[in-house]
Amino acid sequence: VQEPEEKKIALELLETEQAYVSRLHLLDQIFYTELMKEAKNGKTVPEEVVKIIFSNISSIYQFHSRFFLPELQKRMEDWSCNPRIGDVIQKLAPFLKMYGEYVKNFDKAVELITVWSEKSPPFQELIADIQRRKVCANLTLQHHMLEPVQRIPRYELLLKDYVRKLPPESPDRDDAEKALEMIFMVAKHSNAAIAEMERLQNLWVVYQRLGLEDDIVDPSNELIKEGPIQKISTRNNSTSEKYLFLFNNMLLYCVPRVIQVGAEFQVHLRINVDSMKVRELNDAQFPNTFLVSGKQRTLELQARSEEEMNAWIK
Repeated sequence: VQEPEEKKIALELLETEQAYVSRLHLLDQIFYTELMKEAKNGKTVPEEVVKIIFSNISSIYQFHSRFFLPELQKRMEDWSCNPRIGDVIQKLAPFLKMYGEYVKNFDKAVELITVWSEKSPPFQELIADIQRRKVCANLTLQHHMLEPVQRIPRYELLLKDYVRKLPPESPDRDDAEKALEMIFMVAKHSNAAIAEMERLQNLWVVYQRLGLEDDIVDPSNELIKEGPIQKISTRNNSTSEKYLFLFNNMLLYCVPRVIQVGAEFQVHLRINVDSMKVRELNDAQFPNTFLVSGKQRTLELQARSEEEMNAWIK
């Protein structure tokens, strides 16, 4: 007798979950535990480093091995009299938000492994030793660490398939659709966490270029546009090269610094966006110029092209 399609998918979910739990066991109970033990003995790297590398992998491992996998196994054993998995996945979904932290930390973790492997040969040797074991299947620590990052998208795909294959009258239909919706929201949640991390990372780079002035560094700021601009001096009819950073709440008018070390720009003037006025100037002598005025000062600025001028004004 042909197994129904939806049961095949539910079984695939169970089998991949078993394999996944053994991968998490490897990460948490073998790599993390052994690296931590050596770090405590002061032989390899600071304990803090090991903690950061593995982020919240222990919580993720406990959750899957003690809760999700057993529930799934129970469901598949009872399949003949109670063919459903939707309810279990609904209980699982909210906990998957834990992945946001792991995913957000992933790039940093991989970078730390590289950096400390160079700094500390005993650390590198211990990782290599674990990687040689059969349980690692000739794959690197980094490779195994990628697995949790890919797990939620995998749930999403399997569940989508499961819902598609369910007969219309299946008792699991409502639950499965609701579960899919929840998983979808969590997947979006971890993508949002990644996007937010990238935004903060890029913002931080901008602050470094500006010399990290205390009153400028604010994680809620958003960089909207930056670029070189010419400042017109009406007194002697000349222009000089300046640089603008436009944030959601302020415009920074900067001078490029010649010194190669440290900050790239010096902030000469800050204009708050809420009281700022901008208008085009039709100046025959200096084309593509516009005025930016704040409470204290008005700047006459010249862009390199009409397009660029319009982009700034906008």
